[in-house]
Amino acid sequence: MKYIVAFSRIFVGVLFIISGFIKLNDPLGFSYKLQEYFGEGVLNLPFLAPYALIISILVVVFEVVLGVFLLIGYKPKFTVYSLLAMIVFFTFLTFYSAYFDKVKDCGCFGDALKLTPWESFTKDIVLLVFILILLVGIKHIKPLFGRPVITTAIALLSFLVSLSFAYYVLMHLPAIDFRAYKVGANIQEGMTIPDNAPKPIQEFTWTFNVNGAEEIFVTDGSYPTVDGEYVGVESKVIDPGYEPSVVDFSIETEDEDLTEYYLQEDKLIMIVMYNLATAEPDGVAKLKAFSDEALKNGYTVIGLSASGGQEKEQFKATHKLNFDFYLCDEKALKTVVRASPGVVKLEKGTIVQKAHWNDIENIKL
Repeated sequence: MKYIVAFSRIFVGVLFIISGFIKLNDPLGFSYKLQEYFGEGVLNLPFLAPYALIISILVVVFEVVLGVFLLIGYKPKFTVYSLLAMIVFFTFLTFYSAYFDKVKDCGCFGDALKLTPWESFTKDIVLLVFILILLVGIKHIKPLFGRPVITTAIALLSFLVSLSFAYYVLMHLPAIDFRAYKVGANIQEGMTIPDNAPKPIQEFTWTFNVNGAEEIFVTDGSYPTVDGEYVGVESKVIDPGYEPSVVDFSIETEDEDLTEYYLQEDKLIMIVMYNLATAEPDGVAKLKAFSDEALKNGYTVIGLSASGGQEKEQFKATHKLNFDFYLCDEKALKTVVRASPGVVKLEKGTIVQKAHWNDIENIKL
């Protein structure tokens, strides 16, 4: 039992630290995922949505700290029972998402590793088993260091470092970018589907009224040859096939799609604000001087937002901006850069630099 507990301790501790650190690297991204869970179509807890970022930070800091606590043997009872409570909650959440097909990606490992809800649920069940082993063998969890003051100091340090790191990435950008819009990525290539890519596989369940009784026919999409009255059809995705890394990104007006046009520009600056009403005022105040300087240096400057056309025009006039705003999907913009406003510099569709509004002066023009 002693050796089983030792293995479980290392396995659970390391996994919690890795999972927590990946989300701690991008707490804003995890908060977006929590907002999705809090939505009316999932847990129906919309009143929690405004607090998603605070909850995100607290959860991921606690996750990392508990992993450290377990490895160093700090307060074993508190640590193990806290781990148990957390994994029971996550197991419920992933099962709910999987069974009711609510959230396609749980966000357990952020953008570094995408897991389906059922894969996430399986992972949580495995972790639950190991944590129950720790609970049964809790007497075998001893402090790693002989002197309690050292263990306490490391525990406190892990909390302070985690909190400081979360603050740093919020005030700048994630230290490691796992998304499809990282520096060096080409947006056009990310949207491209190769000719030999696996195609989506769907199953269609058709209902017909045949001689007064309803009968079911299953096909891969073709209309079945049935001597009866059509009642309805339901489709189910068996295999989504190849999914490009960049989806829903566009640069549009109400009349035309200008995505390809702008992604061919040699020197393009995109100023991203997914919602103009919630953009940081301190960041917006920097845009006029920055865009003027960029235009003077030969850059094409555009704004991207999911806000309405009238709101865009009013925003431009209010802040005396000399560039136009174009339409893009809100979720895509939140993925492009974790800041509002955020700045992205491109050369023929390739991202060469990104910056939080706090670091807008670091963009090389």
